[in-house]
Amino acid sequence: MPERRTMYRIALVASGAVAAVAGACVFAFGAITPAHADAGNARGELTQSLTLLDAGNYSAARLHAQRAIKADPNWGLAHAVLARAYLALGDGTSAEGELDRARDDGFDRGRAHQLYAHAALLEGDPDRALAEAAKAQPRFAGYAVRVAALALAAKGHSPEGEALLDRLLDANPEGGAGWADLGRIRFAAGNVAGAIDATTRAVAASPNNLAALTLRGELVRAQYGLVAALPWFEAALSRDAYYYDALIDYAATLGDVGRYQDMLAATRKALDARPDDARAYYLQAVLAARAGQYDLARTLLTRTANTLGDVPGVRLLGGMLAYQAGAYQQAIDQWSALANQQPMNLTAKRLLGLATLRAGDARGALAALRPAALRGDADSYTLTLVARAFEQSGERAWAAPYLDRSFWPARPGAAPFGTDDTPAALTATAAAQPNEPVARLSAVRGLLEAGNQNGALGEAQAITRILPGAPAAWLALGDTLAAMGRFADAARAYTRAADIRFDEPTMLRMVDALDRAGQRPAALDALTKFLSQNPQSIAAQRIAAHWQIAGGQYDDAIDTLEGLRQQLGDGDSALLAELAFAYTGDGDADTGRSYAKAAYALAPMNPAATDAYGWALYQLGKTDLALQLFQKAVAIAPGDATLRWHLGQALGDLNRSGEAAAQIRAALADPGFTDRTAATAALKALST
Repeated sequence: MPERRTMYRIALVASGAVAAVAGACVFAFGAITPAHADAGNARGELTQSLTLLDAGNYSAARLHAQRAIKADPNWGLAHAVLARAYLALGDGTSAEGELDRARDDGFDRGRAHQLYAHAALLEGDPDRALAEAAKAQPRFAGYAVRVAALALAAKGHSPEGEALLDRLLDANPEGGAGWADLGRIRFAAGNVAGAIDATTRAVAASPNNLAALTLRGELVRAQYGLVAALPWFEAALSRDAYYYDALIDYAATLGDVGRYQDMLAATRKALDARPDDARAYYLQAVLAARAGQYDLARTLLTRTANTLGDVPGVRLLGGMLAYQAGAYQQAIDQWSALANQQPMNLTAKRLLGLATLRAGDARGALAALRPAALRGDADSYTLTLVARAFEQSGERAWAAPYLDRSFWPARPGAAPFGTDDTPAALTATAAAQPNEPVARLSAVRGLLEAGNQNGALGEAQAITRILPGAPAAWLALGDTLAAMGRFADAARAYTRAADIRFDEPTMLRMVDALDRAGQRPAALDALTKFLSQNPQSIAAQRIAAHWQIAGGQYDDAIDTLEGLRQQLGDGDSALLAELAFAYTGDGDADTGRSYAKAAYALAPMNPAATDAYGWALYQLGKTDLALQLFQKAVAIAPGDATLRWHLGQALGDLNRSGEAAAQIRAALADPGFTDRTAATAALKALST
């Protein structure tokens, strides 16, 4: 009840005095003057501080307020202005300290409740923030309402927070700070489209609002990509070069783009802004690990443990560094916590299984790997780990099937989700919470796992109606339609998701659905746009290289694949097989054979590696040897039209016309086969 009364009080204040919004002055500058001899200098410095606050240079505003205090240490107004600068910089503790000093030096505390509320919110105390906001004077009602809305959202009451801001913005639609806060609340709640709209209006109304510019950069990064986001962070930093939030997001984005020197410079500036800051040290640890400087990375990461220990990225990196040092139990601890924190993270489960196996706990490894290994699209590495775990536990009969599967391509039709709850339980939970998107997403997963595609479709469509601005809703709908084989419809759903957030998972789904729907040009366009913004994406580069080979762009494919090999090393058989095809297609079959032989040695039962080896030998005129490999590849993957086409060519060259014609006809029977012109001509030649 007290919280409800507090909310009611704030709502009354908002409706009665909303004209004094967040941009209103905290005080009337001329109302209080310095009491000491250096009054002129203090007043000049404070005037400069207020001007800089309005211009968005918060760091410089802080400096000039500090100079004003140095000129007149007991001027309460100067301490209040310094508190305002600290609040703009996100430092609630320092702000509250200055507010207390302002009060002690005569500044009326009744005029600072909204500032105390903001400080409490930044210090992680939303209850105190609400209490202070409710005491704000009417002329500061706008500021108080904004803080209260953010405090409510921090307590898990986002709809109530949005409602407060809606009333505020109805009365003052040009309140840029209010739009920025609304964008932040919507973004945190998953309503990305709504957040984009709010931040667009915030920046238009308040172009010097650094929080709005930084949030706009975050949203552009999600909506369009890494490169497109950089100018927004740069716009914030052009106003205040030491604005911490923009520096951290800028550094992380620069790293993902591959601009590592610039990333390091940004983290160093962030440490200048906030000495010993954990997020900056974490980013530097990531950078050191990427450069192979593992000892340095470990040293840097230890500085984050007290504040970022439960952040997924920190746990992932910490586990990797521990594993690299042979500290398997530490890696297990990190990755186990990550897997519990993110139950759908198959990479975390795979890494946990790897570390557990290396630590000698085969049973523990099997428990960790089971969810990933049971999927039809389980990767060969996971399946190999499961097989080794069974071998280590003495159950060789169980190991053999998994080892066999590791050599074969992924089975089609894998369920897109995995869950331990029964479909009935998940559906019941969703029915009990009809307006709760998370519960209904879980129901979609359960229904798909159970094979109830129509039921899953109904749930997924309902989620898009409840929260059309959430990309997760459109992804769930697209996944359901893809599971039903309706790839064109799935592509449209993924496109809706991509319009809101165009990240790698969305891109992969969208490209695959478009390609399966026979819309390769549209798929290629989506892939190209994604790579232009995310040039470091390994998954996107793999697809691009594959399509470059298919399109006969062998030089481009070689460049793409050699770049990937530098990143991934020589232990990826699929990558080596693609390199073999690219070099062979480019007229260098000797180099192609070298790569194909290496791929085949790594995965002798992989049909792509086997075919690549055979194709290189075929181009070198070693048709008899190539034939054996083509036959093996077709035996492994009899439904692959390209493998049958290669086998048919080798059989034809060896004058085994009937067998060659049968293989080529089988290839042509596949509607997805792309080399139809050459195959048709070859079949005609055989018949004559």
